[in-house]
Amino acid sequence: MPINPAPTIESFYKFCTERKLMGLKCGRCHKVTVPPRSVCAYCGSTNLVWAELSGKGKLISYTVLHFAPAQFQRLAPYAVGIVELAEGVRLMGMVRNIPFERLKVGMDLQVDFDTGVPEEWPQWPRYFFGPS
Repeated sequence: MPINPAPTIESFYKFCTERKLMGLKCGRCHKVTVPPRSVCAYCGSTNLVWAELSGKGKLISYTVLHFAPAQFQRLAPYAVGIVELAEGVRLMGMVRNIPFERLKVGMDLQVDFDTGVPEEWPQWPRYFFGPS
């Protein structure tokens, strides 16, 4: 993969195939944006470079989905949460390997990856959050 590929969702998921959670760090205000965009979400700068994130964070909010879109129906029920990463940015993702009754706002989580490409949409490896 090029040293600084385009700030696209495709690049984001290509990093996931390498088991890396990446965000874009702004050269002007130094804040991190994830998922990627072509301009800084905070100051509007286009001076962005990929930076590897720790993948460690705290669960801010979550829900358990019992009725899922068709492409995720086989996974239901499953939990989706918003995790505030150590770098201060929030990222939504599935929360796995934790019984639903043990999910708790404020709990520590760690990113992990499904490196196999699923047959259904989207055709990218997936990241998820699990116990730290």
